[in-house]
Amino acid sequence: MPGAVKHASVISPAQLRALLGSVVRELCWGLGAVSREVDVWHSRAAAIPDRAIREDALDSLESKRGNIDGAALFWTLPDRRHPQLLHLLVMYEIMCDFLDSVSERGAGAGLENGRQLHLAFIEALDPDVPISDYYRHHPWQDDGGYLRLLVELCRAACVLLPSYAAVLPTLIRAARLATVQGINHELDPRLRDLTLREWAARELGDRDDLTWYELTGAASTWISVFALLALASEPERQQQEGAETYAAYFWVCLAATVLDSYVDEAEDVANGDHSYFAHYPTKAHGLRRAQEILERATHETRGLRHGHRHAVIVACMAALYLSKDSALTPGMRHTSRMLLRCGSPLATLLGPVLRAWRTAYSLRED
Repeated sequence: MPGAVKHASVISPAQLRALLGSVVRELCWGLGAVSREVDVWHSRAAAIPDRAIREDALDSLESKRGNIDGAALFWTLPDRRHPQLLHLLVMYEIMCDFLDSVSERGAGAGLENGRQLHLAFIEALDPDVPISDYYRHHPWQDDGGYLRLLVELCRAACVLLPSYAAVLPTLIRAARLATVQGINHELDPRLRDLTLREWAARELGDRDDLTWYELTGAASTWISVFALLALASEPERQQQEGAETYAAYFWVCLAATVLDSYVDEAEDVANGDHSYFAHYPTKAHGLRRAQEILERATHETRGLRHGHRHAVIVACMAALYLSKDSALTPGMRHTSRMLLRCGSPLATLLGPVLRAWRTAYSLRED
């Protein structure tokens, strides 16, 4: 792969300090605040009138709980603790996970349903645009105001961020591209892939270094939104910094999609779900690309302001995916460990830690 890079061979003192700072901030303030926020939304979800939507809301909060903690990690990027940022990160992730579940259940309603639902990705970040009728094409309608409240509270939190105006153009572009997620649940594989190909050509143009499914895979996740919100929470940030952050996190988003699809490939195939990893012509080719993409993500984020803190987030992301049970089956254990080593020495260090966290969290849930 042209432009592929190798990571540093050791963990730097700055990265160790950043890791320690993140741990302290999360343990002392972050995790408790996130749990309280999730409890509030769990109560609201339980009150949704429509049974199908209520089930989707509750399931997304319970089965995707790790995503919320991952989103909250971005509040460790700024120098100072910013409770409003943490609140916003959690709400936006809850909204996105909810829409993913709702869109998947309503996939039979067609592509227009997915597109309409995912307009919330954009509108939750821009208080100057009208709020859409998200359920216009959806078979189930009455959520008791659940989604609209998420959108409205996210909008209110955004405008309180000191550099929100400077970051807004890039933030909206990142969210608009992430609405491609609405296409991923299309039930007809041929129509889905054709639509994704056309979307990639229209929205992202031709790139010799990435295939159409890598382009749409990178756009399908909203991780870059979190990085931009964290940047907006700091005073006197400039628009150019937003563009640089998005460019670096494009690779992080792609790495997240590839790793997520890699660890869930067997389940996706069994369930007939869309698997980005399955687009690679061979597993060996997919593993090689996953290695190159993860190395590139590590390298690109290292060059950002607070690069050592971004390094912690990318390493945590890689370790979280590669510590799943499905990644450690006998047939995948070797390649998963190989990919973890490719992430960075920090990712290798965090692998057992995140595995232990998964185990503890699972026991707590039982």
